[in-house]
Amino acid sequence: MAKIKTSFFCQNCGTQYSKWQGQCNACKEWNTIVEEIIQKEEKTAWKPTSEIKKAPKPLRIKDIDSTQEIRLDTSDGELNRVLGGGLVPGSLTLLGGEPGIGKSTLLLQIALKLPFKTLYVSGEESQKQIKMRAERIENRFENCFILTETKTQNIFKQIQEMEPEIVIIDSIQTLHTDYIESTAGSISQIRECTAELIKFAKETNVPVLLIGHITKDGTIAGPKILEHMVDTVLQFEGDRNHVYRILRSLKNRFGSTAEIGIYEMQGSGLREVANPSEILISHKDEELSGTAIASTLEGMRPLMIEIQALVSTAVYGTPQRSTTGYNAKRLNMILAVLEKRAGFRLGAKDVFLNVTGGISVDDPAIDLAVVAAILSSNEDIPVGKDFCFAGEVGLAGEIRPVNRVEQRILEAEKLGFSTIFVSKYNKISLKETQIQVKLVAKIEDVVGELFG
Repeated sequence: MAKIKTSFFCQNCGTQYSKWQGQCNACKEWNTIVEEIIQKEEKTAWKPTSEIKKAPKPLRIKDIDSTQEIRLDTSDGELNRVLGGGLVPGSLTLLGGEPGIGKSTLLLQIALKLPFKTLYVSGEESQKQIKMRAERIENRFENCFILTETKTQNIFKQIQEMEPEIVIIDSIQTLHTDYIESTAGSISQIRECTAELIKFAKETNVPVLLIGHITKDGTIAGPKILEHMVDTVLQFEGDRNHVYRILRSLKNRFGSTAEIGIYEMQGSGLREVANPSEILISHKDEELSGTAIASTLEGMRPLMIEIQALVSTAVYGTPQRSTTGYNAKRLNMILAVLEKRAGFRLGAKDVFLNVTGGISVDDPAIDLAVVAAILSSNEDIPVGKDFCFAGEVGLAGEIRPVNRVEQRILEAEKLGFSTIFVSKYNKISLKETQIQVKLVAKIEDVVGELFG
């Protein structure tokens, strides 16, 4: 047996040290450095059944095969969209999220739907617990196999016997390997187990999905290098007090990171929300002041979201500026533009802004809807419920053009809006549309159209 070597790791960021010290030099955290025993030994965790491959040779760029990567359909439209079209063979995908948000439910639901032979490895729940959840979600289990195991050597032994087409690990923090003498969930165990799974995925072309825990700061637990090792990092977000969940891509080597998927948590599992506008726009019996509908984009998907504003006289000396789902500095900028360019006296008033649905939006195209909602609340005059807005507000009070405005207009028309306000500087080539497109150049034009 090789000599046992001791090393020190920061449990917060994963930085390695030769000796113990009180503060980590990388992340500046105190008392996070712990000693871990590393046993240097030949790595024989994954043994491919095929013969050893020849060493790769360098190729000219023009000689490299550039055909599009084959993708596996997950039978889940929202996940396919976020991944960029489906699972890539040999890829490693990491799914993170808060406890109880629905990570295990999402991947078990996908495993039950897949037409491929799938191995679901759980280190957190028993087979009976998983069976009870599976019966609630889906009725057909032909292709899904459940294994409760935390030792990577035993997992690879079962993989060699059954040869699955997709492997799901729940979760990476529960796994441990014999080649690292430390507890499961430690920095070195997570890094070594992930390295073994990467080697297995690349050599066998089998996609692997990992579930990862997150820290109190919202980042994925374990060393930061874990996110660099995997091909795709997905974040499952949402408030446990609400039924809607958002799946985001933080890193994707095979597609865009701008796409989102939206689910509704039900007793029978997660339902895909094909039309997100149904959850982002409130249904009201009467028109209320302080609300406006904005047309925004998340990746390739157009969304109609509701902006709510409340403007009231400041009770205390300093007026409050509070936002939910919108950049507070951008709100201050818009209020300064309204004060300077449009003549509205908002300096002594409290302004509260909310993006409904619990999502955060950084698209500048919602600026015009923010202006409409603030002025509507200030004047106590409701904006027409069939009006929507798509425009960026500049410091001179001008309405600037936004990208892909035609896609926004078509989405507004599809959802039944009668009028959309856009910048007059946008080039629009649409013909024969039912929706009325109002071209505005300055904030004064918008005020005149809405409030007369």
